[in-house]
Amino acid sequence: MQIHTIDKAQLIHEGQLGNQLNHAVEHGRRADFALMLAMLSPDRLETTPIDIHQDPVHTDETMRAYFELQPPKPLTTSENCYNHSARQAKAFHESGLADVRLLDGLKPIALTFPPQGTKGMPEELYHNLSGHERRLLPPTETTPLKVSPQSLYRSLIEAKRFDEMYGSQRLSVAA
Repeated sequence: MQIHTIDKAQLIHEGQLGNQLNHAVEHGRRADFALMLAMLSPDRLETTPIDIHQDPVHTDETMRAYFELQPPKPLTTSENCYNHSARQAKAFHESGLADVRLLDGLKPIALTFPPQGTKGMPEELYHNLSGHERRLLPPTETTPLKVSPQSLYRSLIEAKRFDEMYGSQRLSVAA
């Protein structure tokens, strides 16, 4: 006598059932259909995909290179935006709107021109501050620290020695 179990049947995909699954659906044999579906392995690691479809990665840069487009308009100002906008203004006064559109197509200027020298705040708010409050604002440009591992090691040793010399005096005064 043979005992059939799901593990011994080794049904991996519906192709192994042949036409039996289709006939069970056509003739309305729900019990056979349910049994065949139950025998299929639920483990996705056992099934192997037939067609592997990988979408190519389309980034903004690759699409712009493919269609030979210019880089996008900058969102905020840079060093050259003020010069380009001055050229566009001059072209508008001398030649008209067509030249401005041509210059904007060749070298686009920024979409926004935030105020300069206001430490990143809106202009109305910055000018409403008193001189004392303006001096208390943090600087916009942060200078990088000039620290090397050698100077850090030296300063740590000095701090340790200082603590060893004067740490015991502080404890005795506090007690």
